Amino acid sequence: MSDLQSCLGTKYLQQTQFEREKIMAMPRLHISPAAPFKTYPDAKTCLLPDAERPATDLWDVLSSRRSRRRYADHVLSLEVLSALLWAAQGMSSRSGGVTLRTFPSAGALYPIETYLQIRRVEGLEPGLYHLNVRDWCLETLQTGEFGTHLAKACLDQRFMAQAAFNVCWSAVLRRNMAKYGHRGMRYIFMEAGHVCQNLLLAAEGLELSACPVGAYFDQEVNDLFALDGEEESLIYFASVGSRGGQG
Repeated sequence: MSDLQSCLGTKYLQQTQFEREKIMAMPRLHISPAAPFKTYPDAKTCLLPDAERPATDLWDVLSSRRSRRRYADHVLSLEVLSALLWAAQGMSSRSGGVTLRTFPSAGALYPIETYLQIRRVEGLEPGLYHLNVRDWCLETLQTGEFGTHLAKACLDQRFMAQAAFNVCWSAVLRRNMAKYGHRGMRYIFMEAGHVCQNLLLAAEGLELSACPVGAYFDQEVNDLFALDGEEESLIYFASVGSRGGQG
């Protein structure tokens, strides 16, 4: 077996392939679905305001987008935060009984949940938050300075501790895999990429710095947000802040 073929990622791709001759006979996993929205009913909430959207040219934003890791120590407004979150995860329309969002999702199941580590946002205490998409508000999980903890859990990427906030995306695995089974993991990671790119482009349009992060100690980041890592697990991150130079 070659070094590539022994890789777990390669094995997963091979074992979840569709073959025309076999697809109709593939066994279906029996996985119970999860609720379409996650909320923390007992949490203190902060309604997110409507935000003006900048008149930016998509092609210019695509051309200028870069991963920027230097942040000025400025406070960002709640309106800016809301605009960025709407770009990443906002509800944009309805089709039949399904609420659609700003990004594609296999089966319109939307398994990605959004959490935040807030450091410098006007009107919000530093702390950990969850985005309640249905009610468009932030739910307070814990207050305190968690930037250093998150940066350490993400392989000591220190720039994360200097960001105005970090967006932390989890996957509610059951929400997707109840329908798509083994292959559902492919769709989950595709969707996380769609969501993150929306945020990065919106940050570029607002002339902010932003950088995606995919390196982390799984158990440590899940523990920070009290996720079990089995039903729900953090899978992707992005830092955002005011521009503070190149890099």
